[in-house]
Amino acid sequence: MTAKIDGTNGLIQQYDYQVLTTAFTYTFAAGTTVLVINPAGTLATGTITFPAAPADGMTVTFSSTQQITALTLAGNGKTIVSSITAINANQAVTYVYRLSNTSWYPITIVASGGSIITSGTSVASTSGTSIDFTSIPSWVKRVTVMFQGVSTNGTSVIQIQIGAGSVTTTGYLGAGGYFQNANVTGSATLTSGFAITAAVAANCVYHGSMVITLLGSNAWVANGAFARSDIATNNFGQGSISLGGTLDRVRITTVNGTDTFDAGSINILYE
Repeated sequence: MTAKIDGTNGLIQQYDYQVLTTAFTYTFAAGTTVLVINPAGTLATGTITFPAAPADGMTVTFSSTQQITALTLAGNGKTIVSSITAINANQAVTYVYRLSNTSWYPITIVASGGSIITSGTSVASTSGTSIDFTSIPSWVKRVTVMFQGVSTNGTSVIQIQIGAGSVTTTGYLGAGGYFQNANVTGSATLTSGFAITAAVAANCVYHGSMVITLLGSNAWVANGAFARSDIATNNFGQGSISLGGTLDRVRITTVNGTDTFDAGSINILYE
């Protein structure tokens, strides 16, 4: 640690420099107001605990030279207002403490630019009637669902659903479609999810992605493009849905809910 004279609370303040690793835990010691994190690479998880006995008007600042994908802030018995859940490389964050309601408030968030893109864990779409990705962080504004060689054993259209606490299965507005050539085209509306196409034959093999973006107030819009590798066909789907809360999950399934996935892999990116 390095000490400096600071007017805050009339204390000698200190900054701390740490080379931390994934799953780290760090607690601000008394008098320490700045934490500089300089890890060797991206940190998947970590926890920063605020000081145990802060004075009114005290500030704490922390930054990292590398991305921290999933960051937990702990108040040490105090409330943290607008707690961040991730941090960009070269991003600095400052919170100030208000004694009267024992709460920390963010006053500065300086980022290097860009967004944190987090990859889920790829899932083999070789069995089952649905594939779920859950525990998506509350700060997420965009989710990309990616298909590689995905197929089912039936003729029900593959759809992508989202949800807040549970999967939303009604109220979607939009349609899916396809074109093979000038004479082979089709489209159809769908209210149970975001469609990736309008019609499916058994063992159609799909590749591509759908991007689902927050419009505001829990309203989401989707735009997807997929191609079949078993035949020269392009497929697409667009739509929107308003959720009752903050998005935290994505499901890939079929409209009838009974056709079984039998090939390929699926993953998501969120940011």
